[in-house]
Amino acid sequence: MVHQHFQISFWRVRVCNGARGRACRDVLRDTGNAVKTIIFLPFAMASFAAMAFPADRHIAFERNNAVYIANLDGTNEKKIADGIFPAISPDGTRVAFNTVEKTSDTSYVRHIAVTDVATGKTTVFKDVPSDNSYYPSWTADGKQILFTTRPHEVWDLVAINSDGTNFHVLKPGVQNEITRYSPIWARDGQSLFCQDMTNIYQLGLDGAVLALWKIDEIVPKGDMSGDGRIDVSPNGKRLLLSIDMGEESGRKDWDGPLPALWAFDLQSQKATRLTLKKLFGWDGVWIDNNNILFLSRAAGEKDDSIYRMSVDGKNLKRLIKNARFPSVSAP
Repeated sequence: MVHQHFQISFWRVRVCNGARGRACRDVLRDTGNAVKTIIFLPFAMASFAAMAFPADRHIAFERNNAVYIANLDGTNEKKIADGIFPAISPDGTRVAFNTVEKTSDTSYVRHIAVTDVATGKTTVFKDVPSDNSYYPSWTADGKQILFTTRPHEVWDLVAINSDGTNFHVLKPGVQNEITRYSPIWARDGQSLFCQDMTNIYQLGLDGAVLALWKIDEIVPKGDMSGDGRIDVSPNGKRLLLSIDMGEESGRKDWDGPLPALWAFDLQSQKATRLTLKKLFGWDGVWIDNNNILFLSRAAGEKDDSIYRMSVDGKNLKRLIKNARFPSVSAP
């Protein structure tokens, strides 16, 4: 793969960055879908009501292939490591992420690592039997980390203790089976959610399918790419989905579908759109059961920003400029 080049899908233009190699190479190979959308959107900024931001909660995010943390209100940014795809632990004391080591002009080695926020000590999980691992996700108790890894020609869903011990495979990849992307633990740690760009799955710890929902039935005219994130609400009742809508943007500088955030209620089996057509949103995570963080990009800007919003569409506020892949510690 060529470092930093453009690839064009049937409906989107996306940047393909060498350090984020799997996101471009694997998704495009499997489906023709691409990975990070270059979007330019108009913002009709809602008036922001005064809100309380707990001082002891933090956001982790990515910027220029480095991992940062900040207060929940976006203040006090601090770089803590070099890497991508950060996931802050529920108690906010550690951040799991991907290290990226360039081994040649076109190849990279990627491991899961954990950094202690207070001390800066980083542990890299190099004993995992693969040089290609992605997308860490913490259990609610902070004891285990879920991620995807590719020891062979297919991607496995695996877990490891947060200290790097007890590596085990939850769902082995299968030849000619579409990769299961975006793994995230259920709140009880007894199952996980993932997607294959056609379906959303709930899997048991033995890899068995506990539930399956077709994406285009949950969200008519919607689909997910390989990097379409899933997040589970703190009460475990709803999924936050990053959906690509089959809608025209109405903008001359945007030639693809609109990225939108939807909340899917696991009990009622109904989905609710959280971001309206003029507000593009993706990479969403729950702050609490009523508020979310997500990425967006305003018209005329070159970089993504992290925004906060209530699930009723109110209290929209930009917190951090030039940021990607947010995560937030537990309420």
